[in-house]
Amino acid sequence: MSDISSRASASAATYYRWVVVALLFAIIVINYIDRSAISYAIGPMAKELGITDSQQGLVLGAFGIGYALTTFIGGILVDRFGARIVLAISVALWVVSIGGTGLVQGFMLALVARAALGLAEGPMFPGMTGAISRWLSPRERGKAMGSSLTAVPLSLAIGAPIVSSLIAWLGWRGMFYVLAVVSFMWLPLWWFMFRDRPEQSGFVNEAELREIRRLGDASDASAEPDDAVAPASADGATSTSWHRLLTNPTLLANYWAFFVFGYFLFFFMTWLPGYLERVFHLSVSAVGWFSVVPWAAAAVVLFSLGHFSDNLLKRTHRLRPARSHLIAGTQAIAAVAIIPVAFSSSLTLSLIFITIALAASMGANSAYYAVNVDVAPDRSATALGIMDFGFAIAGFLAPAITGWVVGSQGSFDDAFFLLAALGLSSVILTLLFHRPDAHAIGHPYATDHAN
Repeated sequence: MSDISSRASASAATYYRWVVVALLFAIIVINYIDRSAISYAIGPMAKELGITDSQQGLVLGAFGIGYALTTFIGGILVDRFGARIVLAISVALWVVSIGGTGLVQGFMLALVARAALGLAEGPMFPGMTGAISRWLSPRERGKAMGSSLTAVPLSLAIGAPIVSSLIAWLGWRGMFYVLAVVSFMWLPLWWFMFRDRPEQSGFVNEAELREIRRLGDASDASAEPDDAVAPASADGATSTSWHRLLTNPTLLANYWAFFVFGYFLFFFMTWLPGYLERVFHLSVSAVGWFSVVPWAAAAVVLFSLGHFSDNLLKRTHRLRPARSHLIAGTQAIAAVAIIPVAFSSSLTLSLIFITIALAASMGANSAYYAVNVDVAPDRSATALGIMDFGFAIAGFLAPAITGWVVGSQGSFDDAFFLLAALGLSSVILTLLFHRPDAHAIGHPYATDHAN
């Protein structure tokens, strides 16, 4: 670590940490447009390659199998080697895999290409969490994660008409080639502009380093350096053991809630276009435009609740209302709102309830990520890797189960009921076991009891 005192003093802090957040925002936009593009291409692909409904579900879900392997390992690698090199390799590999999807000639090759994209993209969110944990103080992490993660629904909102238009213009193969080129363009920017720690960056002055290292509210005179958050044990090991990562009640409840979040997300990301095409007989281009409103609403809600979570933490000095209640409340709304869709034959009503359910399910996204940093700041990327492993399993199950339901029953009804049941299970477990105030290591708002 360089000597901070050797830096030239500055009267005002720089804000380069938000440039880092912007870089993360940009790659998440690219990431989700890439991974969701097949949802719009699967119809033309199926016709050209002779893929059945059940096979479509497997192709859509294969991403989750590859993703599960590397998102878990990715968290360990980020904690060990840093986000800079891990994300650079990740993006380089997914450029190859997304471009290669345009070359497939049959079901098996489509399956392999989709799994390869999952393998390549797996380290993305552990990398984001590791970068934010080093570049942002605890009082700004919720806002930073909320701002970064807003890219998920925003990318799906803007990506829907972009991808569907590219398919109409260039065909599904040409669309994948264009996405590969766009993904590659981010790579040199990341390598030049990002360093694993802010003190390694020439764009950060001493005043900004002090801001990054402060805990709690800016007015708190007792705030201590960020390095004090995760003290090392006497033998030099980190405070958070593997046992704690796999047994802590708050982390376990958070993992399950994020699995449910992932099931909702992958259901809508992979099957919303198919649902609109099959039930309401919309064209591919029309589906792209009708998909904009639900994802745009989710982006607004996610961004707003990310800021709300941090503001609530500042006011209450308690993590449970700022994180746990936010998660439980949003998933409860999502579970209730999705049920009427199963009974609706109106495109307008279906889109209204889908928009409510989708926006609510995504609303607490930043809270899931923040909990990993709150409870295990020294192993936040590893904790995120475990959480994202469950998310990846949801990424396989949601499209695969839905494909089986639609193929065997010719209806989406049972798929909607399953979403509601999963949402309610998450609400119950979160209210019972999700108590980050009691379980956080060294957090300035942690207490010795659950509130």
